[in-house]
Amino acid sequence: MKRLISVSIVLLCTVTLWAALPSVTLKDVEGKTVKTESLTETGKPVIIAFFATWCKPCMRELEAINELYADWQEQTGVEMYIVSIDQGQDVKKVKPLVDGNGWEYHVLLDPNGEFKRAMNVQNVPHLFVIDSKGQTVYNHTGYTDGSEKEIKQYLK
Repeated sequence: MKRLISVSIVLLCTVTLWAALPSVTLKDVEGKTVKTESLTETGKPVIIAFFATWCKPCMRELEAINELYADWQEQTGVEMYIVSIDQGQDVKKVKPLVDGNGWEYHVLLDPNGEFKRAMNVQNVPHLFVIDSKGQTVYNHTGYTDGSEKEIKQYLK
C-alpha cells in the first residue's frame, strides 16, 4: 500500500511539473533574452523541438515540419520554438543553418543545457507539443520519416 501511495505521489508531482514550462532564461539567435515560461503565454499551441546542428535526424525532422508549418499555423495558430543544444564554436553555426534552410521558427540557444535538463531531454531530436492551456500533450524522442504527421492531431 505504501508503494502504491508513493507511486501515486510521484505521478501527481510529474503531472504537476508539466502544467507549466520550467523557468529558464535563454537567448535567441539575435541575442535577445527569452524566459521559457513565457513561451505558452499566447494561449496558442506551442511546439518546442530540441536539436543540434550536428544531428542528422534533427535536420530531417525540422525540414519535414517546415513543409507543414505554414498550414499548421494557419489552422491552429501554433508557434514553433527550436532549441539548439550546441555548445562552444558550434553555437555560431545555428543562425546560418536556420537562415540557409529558410526556417521561420523561433530559435533559442541552450548551450549550457539548462532548459534541456529542466525539460528532462536526454537525446535529440526531442519534441514537445503544448496545448493552448499550457499542458504538454505530446512528447517524443527521435525521428522517423513521416512521424511529423502525428503532431497535427495534438495541435487541435
